[in-house]
Parts: sequence; structure tokens; C-alpha cells
Amino acid sequence: MLGEELRKAREQAGMTQEQLAFESGLSRPYISQLEHDMKSPRLDTFFLLCDALGISAEELIGRIDKDRQPPRR
Repeated sequence: MLGEELRKAREQAGMTQEQLAFESGLSRPYISQLEHDMKSPRLDTFFLLCDALGISAEELIGRIDKDRQPPRR
């Protein structure tokens, strides 16, 4: 799910929710809601988050797609 991958990317970047909020121009409570899958970001917000995390949108989407694929037998 997006929230889990967003949290992982934030932690890998060594950022707190507060730091990500500041860098992206979003609020810390909103970051928390995204990470808990309580909200879904608009496309422009998704790109803001990726920019703040220093990763491409393709990379974050790839992480989400990888989690959704059924295990191979």
C-alpha cells in the first residue's frame, strides 16, 4: 500500500514526519494520514512528496506495485 511504502521511503531518507511535512509544504497530520492509508494524495501532492524524499515517482510506484504482486511459485 502507498502508506507503508511512503513511510519506508521517509525512514530510508532519514526524515521524520515533521521534516517531510516541512520539505513538501504539507502538514504533519496529513503525512500521518497518508502513511496510515487514511487519505490518498492527489497526483500533484504525490509528486511533492517524491521530490521532498529525493526519489522518483516511478521508484515509489514500483515499490507499491512490487508489494501488490502475488508471490511466485
